[in-house]
Amino acid sequence: MTRSTRVDIIRSTSEQTRDEVAVEEPLEIRVGDRPLSVTLRTPGDDAELATGFVITESVVKNHADIAEVRHWGSPNVVRIALKDGISVDWQRLQRHFYATSSCGVCGKTSIDALRTQSRAIASDVRLSAKTLIGLPARLREEQQTFDATGGLHAAAAFTADGQLLSAREDVGRHNAVDKVIGSLLRESSAAPAVMMLSGRAGFELIQKAVVARIPIVAAVGAPSSLAVELAREMNVTLIGFLRDGRYNVYSGEQRVV
Repeated sequence: MTRSTRVDIIRSTSEQTRDEVAVEEPLEIRVGDRPLSVTLRTPGDDAELATGFVITESVVKNHADIAEVRHWGSPNVVRIALKDGISVDWQRLQRHFYATSSCGVCGKTSIDALRTQSRAIASDVRLSAKTLIGLPARLREEQQTFDATGGLHAAAAFTADGQLLSAREDVGRHNAVDKVIGSLLRESSAAPAVMMLSGRAGFELIQKAVVARIPIVAAVGAPSSLAVELAREMNVTLIGFLRDGRYNVYSGEQRVV
């Protein structure tokens, strides 16, 4: 299976080139004929992923309960067949996955439910390159718990002129973004122009930005292929590898001036 792909980008030097990004695709895990969950992953080792998932989430008690694991009609669907006499408590699982999912898509029971039903962002906000390259340092200043532990992700929202609106840390990158968005909503903050991420930019984080109507997402790390695809579809400006005064623009380059 393909684990990476190449996409067109524009560097901070205005050079047009191509960059290699990790492939991110949804994997639907089914038990028998019923969908159990959808997770986002880099293709490969799908049977191992599905097996580990159903065991660690207590869908089955141990590996001996599983008769077979294989792709089912699609490279993005894996079906787990259980041995005779092994049953699944579907009511408990539905409550569990919807209540404890760690990201915006895990726990959905259909690949069709992945994309948030939302319109593309029409914002005409502009962000200067000077302001953009200063955001990682501004975010880093807010990472006090990271300084103490070295083990947390962080996210922050800024206005187009670089004013910090909210910054939060969490062990989960999705949780950090949710905390920032929640704080903006609770505090009736000014409309954010940029979401800055301390790590990579995955599909689910772009999805959260779309829901929150944040037009620019910048990340210290790499975006995935699915994040680039969604950003282009939803007219989100996506910036990766924002560090040391350099960056790559994967979509929406008109907003960076």
